[in-house]
This record gives sequence, C-alpha cells and structure tokens, in this order.
Amino acid sequence: MSAPDLRDPVGRVRIVGMVEGLSFLVLLACSVIKRVADKPEIVFIPGVIHAVLFFLFLFVLFQAWGSKALTTKQSGLAFLASVLPFGPFFIDRKLAVSETQSADSAD
Repeated sequence: MSAPDLRDPVGRVRIVGMVEGLSFLVLLACSVIKRVADKPEIVFIPGVIHAVLFFLFLFVLFQAWGSKALTTKQSGLAFLASVLPFGPFFIDRKLAVSETQSADSAD
C-alpha cells in the first residue's frame, strides 16, 4: 500500500480520514477519562479538534466525489466509515486502490 499523496483528491481523503479517525479515538479515550475522573472539561479541546477535522474530512470527501475521483458508493462508504470507531483505518485500503487508479488515469 502506497503513502497518500496530497496532490490527489483521494490521497487527501485518506490523510484527513486517518487524522480524523485518530482524533475520534482520542476523543473516546478522553470520554472514558471524563467519566472515571469526573472531569467534564477534559473533552472540550479534543472535541473541538475532532469537530474541525470531521468537517475538513467532509469537505475533502465532497471534493473527491465532485471531481469524480470517488464514486457515490465509495464516498458513501467513506462517510459511513468516518462515523465508526476504527472505520477510517479499515476503508483506507480501498481508498488506496482508488487513489492508484486515479493517478494512473491522470498520467
């Protein structure tokens, strides 16, 4: 599997998806700490960061779909994966194949 390329729309979806997925896991961990330590303020900053990354993910996903780098089905699966824990990590392999195909067709 190749490293994502920021110049490719699918590569941007992969990179932002990974960072957004990681922020989701951090937010889940902070939620557990919040409950155990009774510190509700601990989720504020990770929550804001995750929200910004999620909207950035939606933006790059919409760009990739709009430029026809991803099909409607692929975009829908990527969106569904973005709301599930570990989802972006599972769908990355499929997106890597799409990225390779779009790079080959651009040459």
